[in-house]
Amino acid sequence: AAAMAGEALSRVPDVQIDGDGVFKYVLVRVRGAGAPAKDVVRGHGWAEYHADLFERTAEELARHGLSCECLGGGRLSHRPEERKIHVYGYSVGFGRADHAMTTEKLKAEYPDYEITWADEGY
Repeated sequence: AAAMAGEALSRVPDVQIDGDGVFKYVLVRVRGAGAPAKDVVRGHGWAEYHADLFERTAEELARHGLSCECLGGGRLSHRPEERKIHVYGYSVGFGRADHAMTTEKLKAEYPDYEITWADEGY
């Protein structure tokens, strides 16, 4: 079971965010049986609340036998024409995500971007 969970976990993308705009994001810790946990970033403009993002993510992961918990949220400002992403703000329901960790994940996904973060802002 651990090998299957590990395989399912490895197929979960580290980052899924909208291509541009300002939108909410959540940092989610994903777990499979016997496999090490993995943290992923999900941010989309369709979400009115951080909980919407987390619930959709949890449903998708559950189909692959994976569980997850929300580590917090915030906002992303993605400006592709300037190759910039700014991470800031917090989630009323889930609290502030570790923006530094989110920034590292985004840097791996967008190596040629300037990615910044700040704890202020909502």
